[in-house]
Amino acid sequence: MNKLYIGNLSPSVTVEDLKQLFDERKLPLTEQVLLKSGYAFVDFPDQNWAIKAIEALSGKVELHGKVIEVDYSVPKKLRSRKIQIRNIPPHLQWEVLDGLLAQYGTVENVEQVNTDTETAVVNVTYANKEDAKVAIEKLTGHQFEDYSFRVSYIQDVDAAPPPQAPRSRRGGRSSRDQDGPQPGPSASLGGSRHKLQDFPLRILVPTQFVGAIIGKDGLTIKNVTKQTQSKVDIHRKENAGAAEKPITIHSSPEGCSSACRMILDIMQKEASETKAAEEIPLKILAHNSLVGRLIGKEGRNLKKIEQETGTKITISSLQDLTIYNPERTITVKGGVEACCKAEADIMRKLREAYENDVAAINQQTNLIPGLNLNALGIFSTGLSVLPPVAAPRGAAPAPAAGYSPFISHSSHVGSLYGVPPTSVISHQHSAPEQEVVYLFIPTQAVGALIGKKGQHIKQLARFAGASIKIAPAETPDVPERMVIITGPPEAQFKAQGRIFGKLKEENFFTAKEEVKLETHIKVPSTAAGRVIGKGGKTVNELQNLTSAEVIVPRDQTPDENDEVFVKIIGHFFASQTAQRKIREIIQQVKQSEQKHQQGAPTPHHSK
Repeated sequence: MNKLYIGNLSPSVTVEDLKQLFDERKLPLTEQVLLKSGYAFVDFPDQNWAIKAIEALSGKVELHGKVIEVDYSVPKKLRSRKIQIRNIPPHLQWEVLDGLLAQYGTVENVEQVNTDTETAVVNVTYANKEDAKVAIEKLTGHQFEDYSFRVSYIQDVDAAPPPQAPRSRRGGRSSRDQDGPQPGPSASLGGSRHKLQDFPLRILVPTQFVGAIIGKDGLTIKNVTKQTQSKVDIHRKENAGAAEKPITIHSSPEGCSSACRMILDIMQKEASETKAAEEIPLKILAHNSLVGRLIGKEGRNLKKIEQETGTKITISSLQDLTIYNPERTITVKGGVEACCKAEADIMRKLREAYENDVAAINQQTNLIPGLNLNALGIFSTGLSVLPPVAAPRGAAPAPAAGYSPFISHSSHVGSLYGVPPTSVISHQHSAPEQEVVYLFIPTQAVGALIGKKGQHIKQLARFAGASIKIAPAETPDVPERMVIITGPPEAQFKAQGRIFGKLKEENFFTAKEEVKLETHIKVPSTAAGRVIGKGGKTVNELQNLTSAEVIVPRDQTPDENDEVFVKIIGHFFASQTAQRKIREIIQQVKQSEQKHQQGAPTPHHSK
């Protein structure tokens, strides 16, 4: 991903000319420049520097009378489904980008790239190379406001033929085969299942203390990492001129807390010596999707932490969230000891929320066979349901293994969600059954869901692959309106998830509230009793399993299709799980009825 091709070079260009050019632009090279006739190859330390070089040089710099071209060096056999789009407006909403990408084919995955450029960069994986080719042709130079998209192929390692496993001379299995499971969907899934997920602690520190935290020749930060058995990344070069810099600490929960304490002590000592400040607050960064559960119902969780630690805790506004910044700032004020106690409690709550979401997502993949969670991009702000891996503050989150199972930023996640087991695929019907769901939203949210001239609801329907209609209000003063969503299970998941996210984004629910909506689905009247169960056993088990409230009104009159409503009330994952479980019950009832009909004796007709 870091090797670049430099084309349209004059025959008179030398290696020294290229080195001087990169040196003048302060672009570091990792290896020697490989110069050919009319083109060259160079390597950069990471993708961030490679992007900077492309943006700074391609089509903008003249060398010996010719304007040079700079792009990723991608072998033809690896130019397949993956492309990179640069120069995206940072304020562009993800639903707009998703809708645009979906016009050219099926999008399997969209990843934000860690870069400190002013505009956003994403890596996109299409379902096949034909879609990717069309997207490159159509999106290159695509104008959005004053921004012109720049698009390149990036390496698609999955497109290369797998290397042949070495054979032993006698034709038996090699020693490598005998050592353990081999790389591949099964091995990576099994090997990662019990691996502890990396959930780093992210803090903001005043820029004036960064030097003291690093120490002379880096000795202070080396001491912190050694004593706490942690990896500490100080993003000091990001966001030049910013008053605060982010620090990411990777370790066990105890190691993160120990490193945090040492950093707070260093800052406090530096502040005392320089008389910079009397009290330095602890600022923790947390992904927005987890913050609601940290706050708790009516703010109870935060109040409890404040009371038990003697601190004052505030959380930044939702309005601060952008495509670059999916994190909220949790500010903890108090003494160092009190702040450290609060940090441990806050991170415990955030980890619990994260682990619960991981479990919910694992359950969703079982309930909707073949569901590609990588490509959903649930929330309309572009914020995934689970946090992406830690990245510099204000930069797009960076990919890393095993951290963000909802929007895939890792190879482990790709194997976990991107490719369903073949045994599951073989049982799927080619045309998934259409489902109808009735979702109730606040009346005042209807305008936001529809969007200007209906653009938002059209984009949402196109993205989800569902029909989305808003039923007319029965009376002028109804508090809720019914949204009718028609589509297969995956479309339901995507459409409903985006609507939940839109309501949160538009502040129809406060920062202290979790979005809980009422959903109705129709079931055959013959299946209603099975949903309830003997003595209400099944419905109670459903509620315990899903955390959703499930109600089957008893005094319903079946409609013309002999169906009745089941009400589901809960947050997104709870509602989805309940819907899937109820659909399972319906399917079981239908199968049972079909078997009964097939087993019934056929009447004989006399002549």
